[in-house]
Amino acid sequence: MKNIPIKRLISSLFLLSILLYVQDSIAQAEKIILDTDMGSDCDDVGAMAVLHHFADQGKVEILGVIYSSGKVPYGVGIIDAINVYYGRPEILIGASHDLSFGDPKDKMHSEKLAKDTIAYKNRLIHNLDAMEQTALNRQLLIQAPDNSITYITIGHTKGLYELIKSSPGSDSPLTGLELVSRKVKRWVALGALGASNEEGLGVKDWNFFRNNTATYTHYLIDHFPKPAYFVDAGANVFTGESLEALNPGNILRTAYRDWLWNVEHKKIRDQRPSWDLATVYFSVMGTGDFLQELGPGALIFDPEEGSRWVSNRVNPLHHFILQRKDVDKAFAVKLNAAISAKPENSIVK
Repeated sequence: MKNIPIKRLISSLFLLSILLYVQDSIAQAEKIILDTDMGSDCDDVGAMAVLHHFADQGKVEILGVIYSSGKVPYGVGIIDAINVYYGRPEILIGASHDLSFGDPKDKMHSEKLAKDTIAYKNRLIHNLDAMEQTALNRQLLIQAPDNSITYITIGHTKGLYELIKSSPGSDSPLTGLELVSRKVKRWVALGALGASNEEGLGVKDWNFFRNNTATYTHYLIDHFPKPAYFVDAGANVFTGESLEALNPGNILRTAYRDWLWNVEHKKIRDQRPSWDLATVYFSVMGTGDFLQELGPGALIFDPEEGSRWVSNRVNPLHHFILQRKDVDKAFAVKLNAAISAKPENSIVK
């Protein structure tokens, strides 16, 4: 056997170490399913930008995106366009095929954006162009390792509810509840905003209560089988101005511009609160410098009164995440940098 030159041996060991590092990074990346009501607010766009930025850094693997609204059935087009912009057109998208549910107002001109396939290169336009949301959710869970998925809800709770309530099928003999129990590691949700108030009053926030979603939220709060993290952060963290540096036709910039003008008659530099962005940030980075977890307690949900966080009883699966004091500006700087960062493999400008 011939002796291997020392330089070649060192080079081979170096390449092997890089390969092992890459494989380990892929294994350690947080596996994410994002459930969004894209179009109801522009912070969903910012949240997807933050998530893709983390994916560019190797921190997450985006398994799929669920659009759980139906009354304005063009959110899938914007989701697809954002995935294309970040060089990930292969990300699977599921959508509600119930066109009677969700926010009825097209606040972002999403139909116009979704149909501009020449500019944005998206393949999907309408909800019915995408796989039905429960079918995709089940597929993604079936294919995933056990206890590996972080399910992020920054929109309605109906998508996750329908997954949990789904019956066994040709795809798997497991019910949705069994699949979630086996495959999901945790649920992170933007919801119950203001539920930790000193008066102990119930709150009726957008995601957990409005648009007839209270019934689905009530069931999930009482029956979700894995740790659940309820995020109340970002209300005074204003982001969006950094998008002015992007090309005028950029999907992120255009979506923020259109929503801000259509709904509030404001411009991009006026910015928007960062509820959804903060939720994605927590899902990947934990509490870090900007967030904190309240002490033990439980989220109580009433279909008439809404959400209350209480400390006189404890549900070990419930966690409430709040923003730290005096970090609004620093958090905004961090998030603004993330949403305007140049993608690693952008397909369009």
